[in-house]
Amino acid sequence: MARTGLVLDDVFQRHLTGPGHPECPERLVAISDRLIERGLADRCTRIAPRAIDVEFLSRVHSRGYVDRLARACERGDAFIDTADSQICGDSYNVALLAAGSILAAVDGVMAGDIHNAFCAIRPPGHHAERDASLGFCLLSNVAIAVKHLRERHGVGRVLILDWDVHHGNGTQHLLEEDPDAMFISIHGHPQYVYPGTGYAEETGRGAGRGATLNIPMLPGSRDADYRAAFDRQIRPVLETFAAEFILISAGFDAHRLDPLAPVEIETESFEWMSDMVLDAAGHHCDGRLVSVLEGGYHLGALADCVSLHVSRLLMRHDC
Repeated sequence: MARTGLVLDDVFQRHLTGPGHPECPERLVAISDRLIERGLADRCTRIAPRAIDVEFLSRVHSRGYVDRLARACERGDAFIDTADSQICGDSYNVALLAAGSILAAVDGVMAGDIHNAFCAIRPPGHHAERDASLGFCLLSNVAIAVKHLRERHGVGRVLILDWDVHHGNGTQHLLEEDPDAMFISIHGHPQYVYPGTGYAEETGRGAGRGATLNIPMLPGSRDADYRAAFDRQIRPVLETFAAEFILISAGFDAHRLDPLAPVEIETESFEWMSDMVLDAAGHHCDGRLVSVLEGGYHLGALADCVSLHVSRLLMRHDC
């Protein structure tokens, strides 16, 4: 059995966002085609989608928001909360499957059936707040996974690395008072980039102060700038925090070709970024890592970056 799990299913294409929307079903078509073309999909252990239990979901998001999302989809509303969070009749059920499939990947890693996993799901999640949708995101997938790790598996120290070019405001806000959830986000500078959060001064709240690390990157930042930030700021935290489980919010929209990116890194940067996190996972938590798709809106660049990322996951434990 291959030791890298893969969530990749056509069901996630049923979340329809309308003509011209950058977070479109074609993103997953491009990813699937490239993983199959390069023989990577067949080397992974496939993880079947499963819906999250709504009662558990309501322990991360307010029940009022969850119910409101369900009703909006049932009514056929075009969007929820903000015009860029487009929805359709299937969006609620697809979002439940996206969140639940990540938990299935976590369960597989914790059971030792797989060492790590990549979840090619949509809608993405890192902008979703407790009570509202923002920025294409309906449910806070990674924050939900942290809750599941704690309650189902008794995992204490969880590290989240978000390298999407847009700050993961929802993940941060849902976890920022938790000292055992280390949230690291490297993203475009909030003065210039949506959603306008993620300043370096945002370091957590209350008992969680110091467990949030935001690294804003100025427009035009390139590979060397990212390499310096990883070496000087991210690598030391990966080593000192000593996580028991690592989650990646893997957005690939920092690529130089991405239409929503103000920074300009190359495909190859996602190789060494992946390797640095995998090294930390191998050193501290027996390789236990799940990576979750967030952004990435140039179809060719997205497919290339994901295939490179999956190849690095496979290289660690493929058999």
